[in-house]
Amino acid sequence: MSHTFEISTPANKVSVGDGSLFLIAGPCVLESEPHARMLADEIQRITDDLKIPYIFKASYDKANRTSIHSFRGPGLVEGCRVLRAISESTGLPVLTDVHTPDDCARVSDALGDSEIVLQIPAFLCRQTDLLIAAAKTGRPVNVKKGQFVAPADMKHAVQKLHDSGNDRVFLTERGASFGYNNLVVDMRSLPVMRGFAPVVFDGTHSVQTPSAGNGVSGGQPEFIPVLARAAVAAGIDGIFLEVHNNPAEAKSDGANALKLDHLKPLLEQLLAIHAAIA
Repeated sequence: MSHTFEISTPANKVSVGDGSLFLIAGPCVLESEPHARMLADEIQRITDDLKIPYIFKASYDKANRTSIHSFRGPGLVEGCRVLRAISESTGLPVLTDVHTPDDCARVSDALGDSEIVLQIPAFLCRQTDLLIAAAKTGRPVNVKKGQFVAPADMKHAVQKLHDSGNDRVFLTERGASFGYNNLVVDMRSLPVMRGFAPVVFDGTHSVQTPSAGNGVSGGQPEFIPVLARAAVAAGIDGIFLEVHNNPAEAKSDGANALKLDHLKPLLEQLLAIHAAIA
């Protein structure tokens, strides 16, 4: 595995691919600025206590909601303002989805000196123009593995980014389609993809049941801990968790979110497993 790199702010450094474990966590979508700040602060308290590097995540727009009537977020301008304010007040790097090539430079410019990771959604992981535009910002890029893509084939997405001048690239596993409305995680995908990029495991979208509800996706959050433990034991670089203080009231993906008060005990287990295999 190659391409070790850093995602850094003046106050925080996240090393990717060097053998340590880092966390990406936050709500699926920006619901409000006070809510996002509360979650960022609460999760940062936990990660500071456990000494695990942390990137705050939340999306300004969820462009792939099942229903046109579903909440999408505050939009790029307001969402980036909130993300920048959170980064400046906490010192944390932040992460958000981008959906079109034009979004990439706009988001990067809006964050200014704050460090932001541009995330390519799973459904868009093969979109060449989007990958090139994200690469050319110089920002770190997280590509979520498409539910329809073989793990080894993700090397092509990585190569597109590298060929566009960006080596700060990592991949996230979030399950593969297994028939209709179901995902499974093939743990073999983790070492396969780590052969050409650092790998993060998404413990919350991996338990999603896509479009299984009436215009919304369902989930099986009771399986988050077992899958996350297995992924850390298999050897990964980071863990991705959508976290919410009240998943039943979340405006997006609440059915597969980890409840905030379950985060610390889970991280304690994951860190213990990581230390055991180091």
